Amino acid sequence: MSDIRDNRPELLAPAGDMECLRAALDFGADAVYLAGQMFGMRTAPSNFTREELQTAVALAHARGVRVYVTCNTVPRNKEIDLLPDYLAFLQEAGVDALIVTDLGVIDLAKRYAPKVELHVSTQAGITNYAAANAFYQLGAKRVVLARETTMEEIAEIRAKTPKDLEIEAFVHGAMCMSFSGRCLLSNYMAGRDANRGACAQPCRWKYALVEEKRPGQYMPIYQEGEGSYILNSKDMCMVRHLPELLRAGVTSLKIEGRAKSSYYVAVTTNAYRWALDELEQHPDTPVSPWIVEELDKISHRPYSTGFYLGGEPGQETVQGGYVRNYEVIAVCEDYHDGIAILSQRNRFFRGETADVLEVGEQPFDLPLDELFDQDGQPIESAPHATMTVLLKTERPLKRGAILRHRRTEDS
Repeated sequence: MSDIRDNRPELLAPAGDMECLRAALDFGADAVYLAGQMFGMRTAPSNFTREELQTAVALAHARGVRVYVTCNTVPRNKEIDLLPDYLAFLQEAGVDALIVTDLGVIDLAKRYAPKVELHVSTQAGITNYAAANAFYQLGAKRVVLARETTMEEIAEIRAKTPKDLEIEAFVHGAMCMSFSGRCLLSNYMAGRDANRGACAQPCRWKYALVEEKRPGQYMPIYQEGEGSYILNSKDMCMVRHLPELLRAGVTSLKIEGRAKSSYYVAVTTNAYRWALDELEQHPDTPVSPWIVEELDKISHRPYSTGFYLGGEPGQETVQGGYVRNYEVIAVCEDYHDGIAILSQRNRFFRGETADVLEVGEQPFDLPLDELFDQDGQPIESAPHATMTVLLKTERPLKRGAILRHRRTEDS
């Protein structure tokens, strides 16, 4: 397929399964990254079988979207013999790039998948131009920078590396309290290897002190009067700062989240797509407020700009959970003759107003004034999971439109 990367930045979205892939394609991703059943740094999502991966590549390429496959775990001796066949399969499937960390995997990829680009993973911890140049000499087409880099450091990396070496950086999603994921807490505390995609995220847990002669007496840890989630990182949100990232020389803007839902993929991809399109048309205008507001409608930890701008606390010490202000209440299955056919996701009531996310449209309000069950009988609410609800509305809804509402205390 032709290379879509001319002078515009690439929007790179996560895809943990086929539903997430379709959301990324529908809402404007230029490229997606995903994993097969081995060697990917996320084991929580279902990931893709070989057959599904072939289908995913075909679907993406039909839309002009590139596919990058993660091979960025740190493999053990017993796994090495599996790599040649797997890498050859990925090349045969038509994937556009392999995301790699391990030097041995890089060497094997050049031998068994020589036609596939090499993108060096954030797991490699690249924070300087010498490391970026070293990987370029090893055959890398792109480096995915460590989240610990600042804007100034990115600009220097760009200035002191070959122009055809692409630079990818994260713009949204979860951050790790360790150095780009190289953490052993999960191994020690849960027997799950973070460097093999199985992190239990013990950094999110609440900790207390115990004095050895007073077992069972848990003394909370405080930081300047705040709470005791001392290792808990905030989430990243850079939607207000895309111009700075692009001026620094970032080629690809990456959304974290292969373990997240298709709704998360839809919202984040849509928001950053609109933000980039606005920036292209009006480079001196701040991002529209509604785009920023969209990113508050997904489950997230308190946002920060991470290390990019400096000076902002990156830890959320008060609580270890998520901010969940909105929830999905229904998805549109079809629309005809003034009737939208909805599939329920969470309870909602007649008389509410839904906030609708639809491909190609800014979010809009939709009154839920006339609701019916699948037999056409009027109903006051939709309390049952995945029940079919008929909504009478003069505004046509596209198939796949997502209806949301603000959560209440009893939601």
